[in-house]
Amino acid sequence: MKPRTPALPRPARKIAFVSAATDHGMLIVNRFDYHKTDSGLGFGVGFELFEKSAYEPAEVNMALKLLDLRRECYGSGVVAIDCGANIGVHTVEWSKHMTGWGQVLAIEAQERIYYALAGNIAVNNCFNARAMHAAAAEKPGTMKMPNPDYLAPASFGSLELKKRDNTEFIGQPIDYSESGMVDVQTVSIDSLGLGRVDFIKIDVEGMELDVLAGRSRSTIRCCWSKRSRAARRNCGCGSRISDICRSRAETTSWPFITRTSACR
Repeated sequence: MKPRTPALPRPARKIAFVSAATDHGMLIVNRFDYHKTDSGLGFGVGFELFEKSAYEPAEVNMALKLLDLRRECYGSGVVAIDCGANIGVHTVEWSKHMTGWGQVLAIEAQERIYYALAGNIAVNNCFNARAMHAAAAEKPGTMKMPNPDYLAPASFGSLELKKRDNTEFIGQPIDYSESGMVDVQTVSIDSLGLGRVDFIKIDVEGMELDVLAGRSRSTIRCCWSKRSRAARRNCGCGSRISDICRSRAETTSWPFITRTSACR
């Protein structure tokens, strides 16, 4: 019998995604998810998790309070959408908090980040959450998006899918040429076919208006954003929602939408 030929040695591989015990639970995180500026400041979801064990806890807690308020006003069956979910910090926190009375749909356009998102939903036993690999947009279909190097430092959550004149530098150069782009499915809020939508977090790096254009006017009743520094109230609990949001107006960077058509 001829001796077996030894297997070829495996090539060296850089490890990007690791598991980390955070305040949000065990999470799969890219260790290169950071961008450090010339002034020494750093940002990125991964950067915050590795430096502080938590990502924007005040924003997370604000969202949980709003979800509680939705349940109080309209009963169980709360549905929350996480547009631009990244690795799922908000998704996991919402899911755990709403166990038994709410559902979470997490939407993430970056394929490699989506894999981490889905893994984090699974490893944290979030059976009331599901992940979708897609870009939230004005209408369903496909679009081209850049494909960063996930083995090099960058704030991946800051990636802009559409190039602008003043596109933010995220820590590495991004190729927006045709050859550097990849296809991704797009979905609109209306195309999801959800019977109830209580809360939407929109963190999509410049495509916020596209997401808002993808919903019928009956879907949105209360909206707040850092840019407007205002809350529109259209239901009995609106003033309480506004109070919660105004308390975070200086530090919250994403808008939220609540549906109040169920309010009587």
